[in-house]
Amino acid sequence: QVQLVESGGGSVQAGGSLRLSCAASGRTLSGNGMGWFRQAPGKEREFVAAFDRIKNTYYADSVKGRFTISRDNTKNTMYLQMNDPKPEDTALYLCAVRTTYYNHYSSQSDYGYWGQGTQVTVSS
Repeated sequence: QVQLVESGGGSVQAGGSLRLSCAASGRTLSGNGMGWFRQAPGKEREFVAAFDRIKNTYYADSVKGRFTISRDNTKNTMYLQMNDPKPEDTALYLCAVRTTYYNHYSSQSDYGYWGQGTQVTVSS
């Protein structure tokens, strides 16, 4: 079983920066795709960024150029560097591990392990 714990969320002003972490335990995940998703109040969960199995990175258009996904396999930890956040980035951010590869990397159905999330609030 894999456990994922997100941290680093909080309140930030628009134009600032924040780094989220996702620490994994239970087994090594260096061979898995991993991703970040977010869910704002009253909205559906949406894709933010992801790695595939060969470490290519992908981003939602809304965060491209502002957010950077990275991982440290020695620590079994994934990160999301959020630069120039905007109020519309306010959401609960969740990390996930991809366990199947049937669909597009942004498809939540391919992610079998999820963390509980860390809240990010961006003020204008």
